[in-house]
Amino acid sequence: MPPSHPFDFDAIDPDGDGDTLHEECGIFGVIGAADAANFVALGLHALQHRGQEAGGIVAHHPETGFNSARRFGYVRDNFTKQSLMETLPGPLAIGHVRYSTAGSKGQTAIRDVQPFFGEFSMGGAAIAHNGNITNADSLRRELIERGSIFQSSSDSECIIHLMARSLQRDIPARMEDALRRVEGAFSVVAMTRTKLIGVRDPLGVRPLVLGKLGGEDHGGWVLSSETCALDIIGAEYVREIEPGEMVVITAEHGVQSHHPFRPARPRFCIFEHVYFSRPDSIIGGRSVYETRRQIGVELAKEAPVEADLVCPVPDSGTPAAIGFSQESGIPYAMGIVRNQYMGRTFIEPTEQIRNMGVRLKLNVNRALIEGKRVILVDDSVVRGTTSRKIKEMILDAGAAEVHFRIASPPTAWPCFYGVDTPNREKLLAATMSEDEMRDHLGVDSLRFISLDGLYRAVGEAKGRNATQPQYCDACFSGEYPVVPADMIEKGFQMKAAE
Repeated sequence: MPPSHPFDFDAIDPDGDGDTLHEECGIFGVIGAADAANFVALGLHALQHRGQEAGGIVAHHPETGFNSARRFGYVRDNFTKQSLMETLPGPLAIGHVRYSTAGSKGQTAIRDVQPFFGEFSMGGAAIAHNGNITNADSLRRELIERGSIFQSSSDSECIIHLMARSLQRDIPARMEDALRRVEGAFSVVAMTRTKLIGVRDPLGVRPLVLGKLGGEDHGGWVLSSETCALDIIGAEYVREIEPGEMVVITAEHGVQSHHPFRPARPRFCIFEHVYFSRPDSIIGGRSVYETRRQIGVELAKEAPVEADLVCPVPDSGTPAAIGFSQESGIPYAMGIVRNQYMGRTFIEPTEQIRNMGVRLKLNVNRALIEGKRVILVDDSVVRGTTSRKIKEMILDAGAAEVHFRIASPPTAWPCFYGVDTPNREKLLAATMSEDEMRDHLGVDSLRFISLDGLYRAVGEAKGRNATQPQYCDACFSGEYPVVPADMIEKGFQMKAAE
């Protein structure tokens, strides 16, 4: 199956290797609403930025039992059709949107699309997972040796098989059993015939929030990766699921909470603030938009430069560019305009079109740029191919100078907790200093926000606590809060202790 978005940066990159970081999943669940699958479809639409390759929904109706639908492509192209949604009746449903992982880009089989479903002695259960299991290979080997038959290549399927082998008497207890064996990052939304279940790993690396549909005394409950998906269905934000917490929600008893894992210091993914989450979401009580604007403020303090315009690389660089402009006093301008209709095209992506590259997605506002000293604000530099093309476009439009300001520290290490990251040797910051990257990109100056500056922007006034970091920042620091056992087995070398 060809990619549903052939002109995304990854697909038009001539090297065939992505130059953007992708969050791999978004999850959503609803209980206690008529035709819950319709709410799930709307929620997944709001979470589409977290996974654009495929999506799935499982629903349960007391009379017809479990029903599921899994499709490639966007939510809007599949789960808006009445004929499909009528096959997913019932007051309880969960859903999932996904990107493929680095090893299977463009090769995903429909059997890899979540939610996964399993039939147990006490009834069926479906599960949707955001994150990455870092000991999945060893778990899979063990399970296969004991007779498990895997249907997919996804690490998430291990959870279903571990549940099947548990001796516990009910499904939530079996899920606890299974997740205690799992290492890495997991936010999970699951369902039985009568229960909606949400779980976060003890470090709380990936997000999960609880919402309420309808009034205080009636209506349904919602679990979602982000608050923006609650807004789209008119649900009230209640709270975040805590790191290490499991909630079991029923129509009769509402939300029941407990903490089945050994307590740990939370290490939420700081890149959720920088890039993955939508700017209209709330994380940890903070507006994602405001955090990104504050990153721009910190950048302007740390790396000032004389220039005529501050321009974002749309769309993820926009809030930081606004903050940089406000702090520096340099005018903000839309020097680059994004084509909003890139999702589909009637043109086959021939080699000639591939070579047009970024120009298919972004165009320079020549009348604004010509003769100006331009500060370009972007969210990150991964491999650098996109940054070079954007710089060339700006210079072609007659800019006098180009200065890059990056709203994250240098991405020098791969993520193993649910983000699709290139191998370390393909990360520009893994092999080059900041000055070398500046020369490689061919710009007048290049500065990244410092790690302490990023921590200040997310509300840590004293910056990063070096001995006990407040967030997971492994992609910047190389300090992994959970040892990536599978990757070490494959030869990955951890950062040497300082």
